[in-house]
Amino acid sequence: MTIMEPRKHGDASDGMIGGRQSRFEGSMKVTGAATYALEYPVKGLAHAVLVQSTIPAGRVVAVDTSRALAAPGVLLVLTPEDDLGLVAASDWYGNRPENQPYHPLPREVRFNGQTIVAVVAESREQASEAAKLIDVAYEETPSVASLDDPNAGEGKLMENLSSAWGDAESAFAAAPVQVEAEYRTPREYHVAMEPHGLTVKWDGEQLTVWEPSQWSHGMARTYSEWFGIPAENVQLISPFIGGGFGSKGAALAHSAVAAAAAKKLGRPVKLALTRPQNFTGYGGRAATRQKIALGATQDGVLQAIIHRGISETSTYVDYPEQTGAATPILYKVENFSSQHRVVPVNTVTPGALRGPGKNPSAYGIECAIEELAYKIGMDPLEIRLKNYADHDYQSGKPWSTRRLREALTEGAEAFGWSRRSHAPRSMRDGRQLIGWGIGCGTFPVIRAPSEALIRILANGHVEVVSGAIDMGQGTYTILAQTVSEVLGVPVEQIEVHLGDSRLPGSAIAGGSMLAGSITGAVHKTAMAARDELIGLALSDANSPFRETGANTLTLSEGRIAVPRSGGLSMTLRELMATLNRDHIEVRRNTLAEGSQSPEDHKKAWTTLASVQGATSGDYSMHSWCAHFAEVRVDEDFGTVRVSRMVSAFDCGRLYNPKLVESQWRGGIIMGIGQALLEEGLVDGRNGRTINNNMGDYLVPTNSDIPDIQVISVGVADPHASVLGGKGVGEVGIVGVAPAIANAVFHATGKRVRDLPITLEKLI
Repeated sequence: MTIMEPRKHGDASDGMIGGRQSRFEGSMKVTGAATYALEYPVKGLAHAVLVQSTIPAGRVVAVDTSRALAAPGVLLVLTPEDDLGLVAASDWYGNRPENQPYHPLPREVRFNGQTIVAVVAESREQASEAAKLIDVAYEETPSVASLDDPNAGEGKLMENLSSAWGDAESAFAAAPVQVEAEYRTPREYHVAMEPHGLTVKWDGEQLTVWEPSQWSHGMARTYSEWFGIPAENVQLISPFIGGGFGSKGAALAHSAVAAAAAKKLGRPVKLALTRPQNFTGYGGRAATRQKIALGATQDGVLQAIIHRGISETSTYVDYPEQTGAATPILYKVENFSSQHRVVPVNTVTPGALRGPGKNPSAYGIECAIEELAYKIGMDPLEIRLKNYADHDYQSGKPWSTRRLREALTEGAEAFGWSRRSHAPRSMRDGRQLIGWGIGCGTFPVIRAPSEALIRILANGHVEVVSGAIDMGQGTYTILAQTVSEVLGVPVEQIEVHLGDSRLPGSAIAGGSMLAGSITGAVHKTAMAARDELIGLALSDANSPFRETGANTLTLSEGRIAVPRSGGLSMTLRELMATLNRDHIEVRRNTLAEGSQSPEDHKKAWTTLASVQGATSGDYSMHSWCAHFAEVRVDEDFGTVRVSRMVSAFDCGRLYNPKLVESQWRGGIIMGIGQALLEEGLVDGRNGRTINNNMGDYLVPTNSDIPDIQVISVGVADPHASVLGGKGVGEVGIVGVAPAIANAVFHATGKRVRDLPITLEKLI
């Protein structure tokens, strides 16, 4: 459990919902006071190091551990021959294979870089040296390196991801204007600043895990199922996380290895993945291919969209990067057809990376709509407004709120779009070609149950307690603001406890669902605490408010008072003293009425079975954005720089605009990297990730980032969440890459349809 002691920033209104309160934990991170998972001081640590496969497919025939076991300090070597006694755990939705063993060090090799051996020693250095002495013999089998492999095949159709209405094929054939193209995105990786790793300690059948986690409750469940111990025997601690972006929402194979090693040794074990191991220890965004056909009238009205997408997946799990996720909802169209296939290749199973599905999907459709605009000579802004979707044509439901039109128009005005010259290569500054482009984006509103505990303490301070996590998006801060607004307590008197699986249940920090879910739980709990406090003040025999004749009381600036001029007023500390109470404690959750059994709670906090999607109610609920990008392309060398970005967002009510703007800018920066720099390179001969380090896998740095202006055009959406907010974290990246790609075409007249856009593709 971590206690944050907030410091006051700005005026009092900053502490309320909608205020620009600075992040509570910011100073701790800057000064080094924040303790991350691998920094916890645990006595008697042993250190584990992993050995990975060097072939893409086959079997481990034999492992010679003799030299490693003889090396100084070595305590244990685990190989595929060791039965760790683990049982397969449930998936994210609670589905669990019956009595199926789990082998985190498998004999069957499915990708290059798969963990097959673990060495544990007194120090990390000793373990690393001993790992070099492991000799592995393989029996290699044929493999498929990537989507470009001649043996990749067409893959498997994902029926549940197909969508259609009208007669798209006939409408396209009859359309007077047709555009057809293929768009490609490469493998991309999370490359969070904090690599994966964990420290594990057993006390009998009690397991404590210090591990960076986007979902403390879900990951704790996995450990309990792996080892067959009660869920309450597992405590996962994760108060601070150095970036996740989707990679830290599940306990992975290396987690199981570390926990099993600690159990066998009877002492704590620390395992830290190297940076290269972070490229294969879990999956990044899958490579995708999309073929898009647009049919339209001569004046730009869409008649048909036909979409065919594929993404790579592993040979052992079907994980789709849904290329058709954004295509059905961005524009009005009466005839639509979309299909998605997954192609098994020898890679680690891909995972969710910021804006999963919607990100590559928006790249395809937003580039295609721009190509259509140029084919008929129409302004790219005009064609988007002309085909504005008045409702969700896929589900048939009305939007809860959709201010994408306002995002386009207000973003265009702030950007100065009206000054744009339409023809490619028509804007320049000396030898630099200037291009302007647009890209729209969206991400669904996803909701999940959560719970919270609030204590009003004798000193007038308030504690907010939840197992939710904060990986930098501001959970500590917005929960304090939520309580401050309801209880009228200044934020400097509020302490927030997060990041522990033994605290009240919470939704996963993924899919932009955490803020709306946990603020709803905290708001409900704070309202109940307020009612209890006022009730006690009006009814307790020791309370001076009992004699005032008041029907209710007000709470403001840490005081409780009769709501009339000159009425009795006292601090919460004074009231708690008169009531002889050391605390008032209230716990509430957002589960549906009638779903309050312990089993319901366990399922709600530890699986995604209770998650509600964007169209699970009467409305279709999404966040929206419009990005306007300016690029400068060196005419001689083909180098591309983004020189300006203006992005307008509809994310509903903003709980804290300062933190939201930071999230938006972070997504935009990742989008710039996606457009111009990021590309996972695979050796076609052996399936090895070539650029598995921060020197060769390029991400944006300060010098790559221009001035970024972000604008909110949203209004409170009461259907999306209790406080009216919609997701902000995922949507920021969606649409950035096509905005830049479209700007590059405007600058150069060359259409690059495969990311990243590098100079050799322009020269």
